[in-house]
Amino acid sequence: MEKYKCAVCGYIYDPAEGEPQNGIEPGTPFSELPAGYDCPVCSAGKDEFFSLE
Repeated sequence: MEKYKCAVCGYIYDPAEGEPQNGIEPGTPFSELPAGYDCPVCSAGKDEFFSLE
């Protein structure tokens, strides 16, 4: 699964890890995150992320 990086702060969303603290289970692809997903570090929107693969 592809990892995605926040262009604003550099946070990397790793689908293998998910974000259990935010209710996102491990194994959740970036494409399946809710439309209102925000970066947990800087609150940038989902549209500020780009694929690392």
